[in-house]
This record gives sequence, structure tokens and C-alpha cells, in this order.
Amino acid sequence: MTSYRAIILGAAAFAAASACAATVVDVTGAGAAKKSVSINVDDAEYAKCLKKNLEISGLFVVQKSGAVKVTGSPRGASVHVDGPGRALNSNEAVTDAKSARMAARRLADAICEAYGGQKGFALDRIAFINRKGSDNAELCVAYPDGCDIRQLTGDARAALGPRWKNANEIFYVSYRENSPQIYTMDIAASTRKPVWPKGIRGLSSPAVVSPDGSKIAIVASFQGNPDLYVLSGSRFTRLTNTPLASEGCPSWSPDGKKIVYVSDESRRQHLYIIDVATKQTRRLTSKGRDNVEPDWGRDGRIAYITKRGGSQIAIIDPAEGESSTVLVTEPGSWEHPSWSRDMRHVVASRDKALFLVDTLPDGDAPRQVFHANGNWIDPTWSR
Repeated sequence: MTSYRAIILGAAAFAAASACAATVVDVTGAGAAKKSVSINVDDAEYAKCLKKNLEISGLFVVQKSGAVKVTGSPRGASVHVDGPGRALNSNEAVTDAKSARMAARRLADAICEAYGGQKGFALDRIAFINRKGSDNAELCVAYPDGCDIRQLTGDARAALGPRWKNANEIFYVSYRENSPQIYTMDIAASTRKPVWPKGIRGLSSPAVVSPDGSKIAIVASFQGNPDLYVLSGSRFTRLTNTPLASEGCPSWSPDGKKIVYVSDESRRQHLYIIDVATKQTRRLTSKGRDNVEPDWGRDGRIAYITKRGGSQIAIIDPAEGESSTVLVTEPGSWEHPSWSRDMRHVVASRDKALFLVDTLPDGDAPRQVFHANGNWIDPTWSR
């Protein structure tokens, strides 16, 4: 196992953003359906972070006088929430700006559940890549509010494909040994280790763990073109065999029985679903020039990228087929959508930045997560 210090980015613009980067907080879309919240506490950082996280949930608007009232002293470990039907109390001690933000995130999630009827995502970190060049890209994490950004690697080599193994570990692919190798990164311990010491020949996709944590899906070219494999321990099972096509972008179904992936066997990139046990496949999409980067959410819907006059984020229910497809963004340069736990938002990249995208028809406009120099790509949301 390699142990090393997590590296904080040194660029002035990023350093200013890393503690708590600016976040777009314009309230648009379904404002009439939002609950009003007023925040009157004696810690400015706590109030600022709480406001951001309540508003990016899409459930609340912060006003001077709200139906839900937050009052008290974070530094005195006494914050009270009074709202329709119930009250909440937070006795978490706050000693500095960072602890104030963490306490505010926890309260934001509690308010979402108590008054919004859904789990909050304020504490669910986003892993992503800062690409500095063709051979230089580093693994980073941040919270959805754009604060407390950390760069986790400093190899000055290519890194790609972060995917969450669990709430504190990330799979990612690194070229630090000159060939693609899958590593696990433990965020809390700032340690990493290779999954297979000798690497995997022809690896061409992220490593995506099954919902129960027992298997990993990858795409590799062990025997010709890139095909889909499932790894369980040291055992490799080949799922596809398409000598005239290439596969990519696997994502597991919520029950772990199927995988959605991309194949160009029709000479266009489209989504296919394969049954892991039987290896039976079916084509899911046919419209759009290219359909790529699927993320299968816990409610059964799949978010993906489709090119229709530009790249857009689309949502499809595989049980209903392509007729259920909904486009949730305007055409642009959208890439890498990843569901949040509320199954309402996705994080995605566009124009070298990360955005939170509300997928509801009357939801908020996309919000940039933070503003800092860099090429921020390939986000994945823990959930």
C-alpha cells in the first residue's frame, strides 16, 4: 500500500476556491413549490453553507421570514429548527470554518428529510478529475456545495474514471506506472493501493463495483477488441464477444443482475443491457447520433449522454424502453452524468466545469458547482 499526503492545489485561483468556492444560487424553475426557510444564527460561515445546501436541494428558498425557521448559536452548540409539524435541534460543536460547514451540511440533510420528504445529499461527495494535459490529470473530491475541495493525487500522470467503491473509497485508473492500472483510494486515510499488482492489459474503462460490492465490471481488450468483463476476486468472466465492435462505459442495475453498457456494433454508439447470469443482451437505444456514459440510478432510470444537435443529458426508463426518454438539458458539451441519492439531480461536466443538473421538467437551471481554473471532468457522485 502506498501512503502519501493529500496534496492541496497550489494555484492561487484554486486556493481561493478550495475552502468554499462560489456557487450559482439563483432560484429559478419550481420556485412556487419550494418551502421557505429563514436562517438567523451567529456564525456567518454556517449560515452561508446551510443556505447553499438547502437551495441546491431544489426543495427550499431562503428568505428573511420562512415557514421553517433556523435560529441559535452554532458556536454555542445550540441550533434550533422550527417548522410545520416538528422541530429539530443540533447540538454539534462548531470551532472553526470547516467544522461550521460540516455541521451545516448535516443540518441541511436533516431539514431535507424532515420538511422536504427526501434524503439530502449535502454530505455525499463528488469525485472528479482535473485534466491538466494529455498526460497529466489528478483525482479530486469536493462537496456538492463547492466547498472543501481536495486534490488526492499528485503524480503528474494521467488519471481517469473515478467511481465510488463505497462511501469512503474510490476506484480510479492511473497511468503512474506507464500503463493503465486500477487503484482504490481511501479518502480518510489518504492511502491507495493497486487492485491487481500486475495491472490489466488493454483496460479501457473505469472499474464499476456492483451494488453488493462483490463484483467489478470493466472493459478490456484481453482477446481482440474491447469487451465487457466481470471480475469476482481473481476470476474474470467475459460477458460480450463482439470482434467487430467495441464496448465501454458499464454501469450496474440496482439489483446487480444486469449491466448497461455502450457498444458500436451498429456502427453508432448505443446503449445495450446484458443479463450477467445468462449473457443475454438487448439494445436499449436507437435514436441520437451517439448514446454514451450511462449511469443506472437506484430507482431504475438511466441517465446518459445523447448527441442530438449537440450533447444533451437524457433520462430513460429501461423497463419502458426508448419511448420513455426525456431530454433534461439544452444541447451543449455535456459529459459524464452521475445521479445523486435523491434521484432528482445529476452532476455532469460541461465546458471544463462541473454542474448540478435538476432533472425535473420545472426544476432549477443548471448550477456550476465551483469556479476555479482547471479542466474539471468525469464527476461521479457518492450515494
